[in-house]
Amino acid sequence: MSQERTVHYTAASKPTLEGAGVRLRRAFGFGQTPDLDPFLLLDDFRGDDPRHYVKGFPWHPHRGIETITYMLAGEVEHGDSMGNAGVIGPGGVQWMTAGSGIIHQELPRGDAQGRMWGFQLWANLPAANKMMPPRYQEILQADIPLVTLDNGAVIRVICGVINSTVGPVRDIVTDPRYLDVALPANTQFTLDIPAGHTAFAYVFEGECKLGGALAGNHTLAVFSDGDYATAVTASHPARFLLVSGKPLREPVAWSGPIVMNTQQELRAAFEEIQQGTFIKGSDRR
Repeated sequence: MSQERTVHYTAASKPTLEGAGVRLRRAFGFGQTPDLDPFLLLDDFRGDDPRHYVKGFPWHPHRGIETITYMLAGEVEHGDSMGNAGVIGPGGVQWMTAGSGIIHQELPRGDAQGRMWGFQLWANLPAANKMMPPRYQEILQADIPLVTLDNGAVIRVICGVINSTVGPVRDIVTDPRYLDVALPANTQFTLDIPAGHTAFAYVFEGECKLGGALAGNHTLAVFSDGDYATAVTASHPARFLLVSGKPLREPVAWSGPIVMNTQQELRAAFEEIQQGTFIKGSDRR
């Protein structure tokens, strides 16, 4: 018998400063790993004033994780220590698997209205994959399929499968699903989610009930276990990210932008940064 997922808890994202002084809101982060495994952090960096984001995120390392950047408006110019460079434009996604190690920078640019809107999600890698070669999956807005349901709901499928439509991000070891869901007013949406997978939603427009809990703009809703989740709107439409994935249930040793399984591995990573031996190679695609 199938079981609906209720909401374990809701929480408002909190104003935070990151990088060289970028103002953003953090939905979850350090210390919340057990509830959201394999996900580590979600930042909402929607801003309308270039003074609050223009200094960006100067050169910094990553190892042992994946960083997923999803843009709604504006752009992020990026470059890394292996010579890769590019721009994540409106509606685009960069799914970066840091693996054994990468050093990069991210420089935001607003659109004509000064908007720089988007999200960055961090996902953990299992111990067996933490030292895999780094790689990128860079997805343009035009490459992300839209699924329109009979009730008018529109789903952007970034990763995972909805009604046989497969998102463009592939071959991710934690079997994630990453969706951008837009619901019209007076609409119900139901999504099957594998039992045992972690699932959460982050509302960024309007208001809706998620698993029976009311959630508005800037609200994280973490689902309990079950087979499916529901969202219901009232007199106004809503839009939210809906993310799920297979938990790793492994030890987490986390310091800044590096996430390993043991303190010894963390120390080794920072020693390698100091010694100039951090970068192991790349497998860009």
